[in-house]
Amino acid sequence: MLKVGGYVPFSSTDYPGKLAAVVFVQGCPWRCTYCHNPHLQPRQQPPGSPSWEQIRKRLQGRQGLLDAVVFSGGEATLDPALESAIHEARELGFAIGLHTAGMYPQRLQALLPLLDWVGLDVKTTKSAYDALTGVPGSAAPVQTSLRAVQAAGVALEVRTTVDPTLHTEAQLTTLARDLAAQGVRNYALQLARTTPSAATNLTSDFPSAAWRAQIGALFEQFTWRT
Repeated sequence: MLKVGGYVPFSSTDYPGKLAAVVFVQGCPWRCTYCHNPHLQPRQQPPGSPSWEQIRKRLQGRQGLLDAVVFSGGEATLDPALESAIHEARELGFAIGLHTAGMYPQRLQALLPLLDWVGLDVKTTKSAYDALTGVPGSAAPVQTSLRAVQAAGVALEVRTTVDPTLHTEAQLTTLARDLAAQGVRNYALQLARTTPSAATNLTSDFPSAAWRAQIGALFEQFTWRT
């Protein structure tokens, strides 16, 4: 059964344009320095977390009130029970969204026929990936996942979490231009959230408004989230 680390019964932000419940799947092998949900990194389900069966029953009572269910993480594609959970959510009549860092492209490929929307995290330029994630060779599978989602024609938002302690405007420019050259049409930047352990305070002054306007022109749809 799906290992659930958390559940949000109502969200208007996790699946653009739809009201959704969000299921946070437990476990992630990467150790991104700005991770806002480090409690979701271990595979062990925390005490008191709802079971998938409990959530499924709650979703039955939300039919007609919600548009979608989003599976997030952690890294949702890590869990072998994800496909079964998606099938059960679809049977209840919900559209399905997936938040993923793209680290398991073969698993993602198998899930694509079941998905209505994907939010794919592309964290940084290829050369800087390993330092950010703490895992060697982490950039290549993300590129494979991006191509797979594009080929499948599933609605896609590519997004990058911006941390001024890790990113520069020059680096983000390289990343954005690379994504645009690969045919990405919908791109979002979101500011890393502060945590008690953050070494510095993150502010919305970076990247600059002028830079965001320049980069936004590369895409059909561009979103800045703080």
